[in-house]
Amino acid sequence: MTLRITIQDNPSEADRQAVLAPLRAHNMAQAGDPHLRPVALLLTDEHGEHLGGLLGKCSYDWLFVELLAVPEEHRGANHGKALMAKAEEIARAHGCIGIWLDTFEFQARGFYEKLGFEVFGTLDDHPVGQKRYFLRKRLQEAL
Repeated sequence: MTLRITIQDNPSEADRQAVLAPLRAHNMAQAGDPHLRPVALLLTDEHGEHLGGLLGKCSYDWLFVELLAVPEEHRGANHGKALMAKAEEIARAHGCIGIWLDTFEFQARGFYEKLGFEVFGTLDDHPVGQKRYFLRKRLQEAL
């Protein structure tokens, strides 16, 4: 069988699954079930409107915080700190040994460091002239 590379400008969910299926199969064979659990914490106003929050997933004994956003007009009221505290509570409840995330230089590195996170990696020039930081916080030692 001959394979070729095709470019999808607007990949579909089926395209995504075509890439994920063999990757998941390999990961399962090498590391077992990741016990993937989505995490969604939403900041909701008095009218029930979602204005921001935290999205992530527990996988392979760590919680990855994919997105954290607090609208500009609601910053400084400890919403971000509360979201991260709830995420840590969830991570501990699921037996995670840590939490990891990434943030750009122009975002919130200092915020995360105040919460006990440490930089474990840096990607220079992403975007050009700036840095992207990868941070972690260990909750417990590996068994």
